[in-house]
Amino acid sequence: MSENQEWTVGKLLSWTAEYLQKQGAENPRLDAELLLAHARGCERIMLYTAFAEVVPDDIRSRFRELIKERAAGKPVAYLLGRKEFYSLSFQVSPDVLIPRPETEFLVVAVIDLLKSRPANAPRARIVDVGTGSGAIAVSILKHVAECEMTATDISPAALAVAKVNAEAHGVANRCQFQAGDLLTMFPPQPAFDVIVSNPPYIGERERPTLTKQVVDHEPAVALFGGPTGVETIVRLVEQAAERLVAGGWLFFEFSPIIEPDIGNLLAADSRWQNVKVTKDLGGFARLVSLQRVAS
Repeated sequence: MSENQEWTVGKLLSWTAEYLQKQGAENPRLDAELLLAHARGCERIMLYTAFAEVVPDDIRSRFRELIKERAAGKPVAYLLGRKEFYSLSFQVSPDVLIPRPETEFLVVAVIDLLKSRPANAPRARIVDVGTGSGAIAVSILKHVAECEMTATDISPAALAVAKVNAEAHGVANRCQFQAGDLLTMFPPQPAFDVIVSNPPYIGERERPTLTKQVVDHEPAVALFGGPTGVETIVRLVEQAAERLVAGGWLFFEFSPIIEPDIGNLLAADSRWQNVKVTKDLGGFARLVSLQRVAS
């Protein structure tokens, strides 16, 4: 990026997209646009009417630093400090997993269940286990008024981010936050109507197959669920069975790689009924819902 030429928005985007492509970025043009808009303090769409504008030195300097970090593998969401999920903008930091589009299936499933409840039913009591940025909890609270949420996470730093997002979206008054491992902070007695989770489900054996962007930058505690990836889910299912009311529901996301293990786990547990697996847009098993039977 030579200092001796005039850098317009259009020229800067073209050069940067080509550079990021050489560095292995999956979406080099989009990355360049998002980061330049961030450096300029404008919406990305505003770049399209500014291609001929010369970029001031101070903005170009900020942009250059962002591109250096992106080329080194830092995710765009962390550079921007935000990520859109379920049509809402969430603050994110390296303390939380970046929300993925496939997790929206989890939100849709829970919202559909809650909206099917009788109109005179009491407020549903929900726990979002491993809330991270709070994307799941906040999205559900924004779309369903008659529910109250407890968001848990083993990381106090992640809970701090979730609290900021709950406040930003005006749902903090219906959400409590609890630090701890899965559901262990709650006594083993029926208390909740719905438990939802995007738990750590990647096996340590899969670590070599992941991109450096994921392994080097996202929190390992939110990614890896044990040697095979099913270990954390085993504990989640056991703890949920003890804390759901009869007829209550558990929803969780998982990796298609461990689908057989999940099937065997649930088939062997007579405490559950109405087990349903939902596939994502790629046709891969991604979400399971199951109902607690009466004791």
